[in-house]
Amino acid sequence: MNSTVPHRIVAVTCLAFEARIACGDGVKVLCNAQRRDLRAEVRELLAGAAGVISFGVAGGLDPRLHPGDWVVASSVRAARGVVRADESWARRLREALPGAVCAEVYGIDQPVAAAAAKAALRREHAAVAVDTESHVVAEEAERAGVPFAAARVILDPVWRSLPAAALVPLRDDGTPDVGAVARSVLRAPRQLRGLGLITLDAWRALDSLRRGRACLGAGLAFPAAEPAVAADVPSPEGEPADLADECAVAV
Repeated sequence: MNSTVPHRIVAVTCLAFEARIACGDGVKVLCNAQRRDLRAEVRELLAGAAGVISFGVAGGLDPRLHPGDWVVASSVRAARGVVRADESWARRLREALPGAVCAEVYGIDQPVAAAAAKAALRREHAAVAVDTESHVVAEEAERAGVPFAAARVILDPVWRSLPAAALVPLRDDGTPDVGAVARSVLRAPRQLRGLGLITLDAWRALDSLRRGRACLGAGLAFPAAEPAVAADVPSPEGEPADLADECAVAV
């Protein structure tokens, strides 16, 4: 039986499979695939929350990072500046995720699709990964005086450019619009190989995300949470049949 966590932790995600994996004892999950009113939704959920975490997958900026590698944010950088993550929470996350890299994460409103653009971000900043939620989480947490963390798994490495089909907007529930993905491939069949590669990356990231979530336990390793056994994370058999399609859509 899992320990009970009286503290409400908010986990902010984008993709449906991220949200399913993040779920657990003491955790309230926000999945905002379209990013409409994301900041307002985060702000609303922070009222009464003990902590907030940006959780899911990310693009790699450091060439040493491969699909499936964990990154725990020491800080989050965005256009507005840098926000330090809660040190105690980051330490707990690193302890629960052996091999995780603790470094700066870059937050941006739109996915960084081109390998050259990711490499340029790496040259300009010290960040090792990039995603589209962590900066919003960090800035709103700082405003509210709530501890925040970010734990992300690399999906697309810095050398991988995302094909157009991987950038098709998601449905409101965070699942891919399979029809739109198919139409994109039909319009540009040469991207099929790239889509296949990013799908393999996504499978590795998904497996790592699921295994890591089980290690974090109740409360996603929040320092004030009670010691917990592994969280109840859906098994591969519990995933939907269209997961391969879902994995094809990268952050």
